[in-house]
Order: sequence, then C-alpha cells, then structure tokens
Amino acid sequence: MTDTQLNNATPKLSARGVDVFYGQKQAIKDVSIDIDMEHVTAFIGPSGCGKSTFLRTMNRMNDTVSSARVTGDIRLDGEDIYSPAMDVVQLRARVGMVFQKPNPFPKSIYENVAYGPRIHGLAASKGDMDGIVERSLTRAGLWNEVKDRLTDSGTALSGGQQQRLCIARAIAVDPEVILMDEPCSALDPIATAKIEELIHELRGRYAIAIVTHNMQQAARVSQRTAFFHLGTLVEYGRTSDIFTNPRQERTKDYITGRYG
Repeated sequence: MTDTQLNNATPKLSARGVDVFYGQKQAIKDVSIDIDMEHVTAFIGPSGCGKSTFLRTMNRMNDTVSSARVTGDIRLDGEDIYSPAMDVVQLRARVGMVFQKPNPFPKSIYENVAYGPRIHGLAASKGDMDGIVERSLTRAGLWNEVKDRLTDSGTALSGGQQQRLCIARAIAVDPEVILMDEPCSALDPIATAKIEELIHELRGRYAIAIVTHNMQQAARVSQRTAFFHLGTLVEYGRTSDIFTNPRQERTKDYITGRYG
C-alpha cells in the first residue's frame, strides 16, 4: 500500500478505494490518492495502465461512456462528486480538463475563452468579459502573442498556441483544479517547454494533475508522482523519491526502462 498523503497540505481532491469498470472489465482497482494545491501530481505508467481513466474520474468525464461504472469515494473539498446532488456542469467548471489533442472551438480566440464565463454568468458586462479574457490568456502565457488578433479563429493558431488557448479556456471559468491528459504529446519540443513552464507558473493557484508518458517531463514538472500499472496504483510519492529511490520493484523496472 502506498502513502495517500505525504505532507500537511490540505487535499483539494481526495480519492479513496476507487474502482472503474467498462462493462465487465475492471480498468481501475482500489486507487486512493490526494491531489493538493501546493504540488503538481504526475500520473505515469505504460499505455493502458489506467492513468487517463483515473484522471477522468475526477471530473466525471467517464459519465460520457455508457458502459462505465465508478465506485469508491472521490471528494472535492470534502464534497462527494458522485453524489446525485452534484451539478456535473458546475463540477466541470471547478475541475477543468485539458486534453491530449488541442481542441479549440471553431470560434474566434476571444470567443473560445469567453464561452465558459458566458455560460456560467461570470461577467456582468462587456468590460468584465474583456477582463476575464485578457487575464485568462495572460495566465496561459498567450496574451502577448494574440492580443492584436482576438477575432482570428482559434483553429488558426499553431498546435502549441492552441493548447495554451485550451488552458486559457479552462482557467476562464475560475476552476480550482486543472486535469491535463498528456497535454504535450502532440507538440514539438519548443511548444512543450512553454506548456511545462506554464504548469510551473500555475502551481499553487490551482491543484494540478497531469498524465504523461514522458518520464523526463514528469520529473521536470511535478513534485508528486503516482505510478500506475495494470489498473492499480503501484506507488505514490515525492517525484524525487520515485525516480531515484522507488520502493516497489515494478516502479524501478519501469523507471529503468525494463518495460513500458
């Protein structure tokens, strides 16, 4: 069993005994972990190990899969996110998701960012909305690149810019948690470096969990690492410990490249 909590940081998201089934197939087995505001948490492991499936349980993205069933307990600030009383639309505003492939809306750069705040009634005036758009694009490290072309289509941006636009879109509804599912896998090294720098800057403002296949990236951007294998959480600890002194043989084998 791994340590669920490593320090005195108050967990923002807390999972206990989580199982995920797709029909009869069990994809996640008894996973318990805390995600806090002070540390970026990386989920690593070979393809098909369940890390993305688990990430998606934390804002109920698995609800969109008819055969999916989630059991166990996941709480956001102590509130059961799978409770019938939970408003899923509100949950996904509080727990934003950035996907592997940048997916800007076929709208202007401005409207990509303004869409969420408009749906959730976060801006009382055009001036308020302008402020939200500028602030979100600034936090996503994109404002200086796009401030003179806000009416251009979001899909006209480069891949790396599109991904930062998607991060700005997630930030715009004032989330508490940002989940990132391999956000750099479709990007070149320069764009990847910008996203990693951005993750570093957003740490502390949001609780962040990132799925990555790239172990070097996990080592660079995270302070906590969770190693998944065959649907189980094998080991969870400080990133430095996981990469230099893993406690589990399976973790050591993966880190040293014996399988993956």
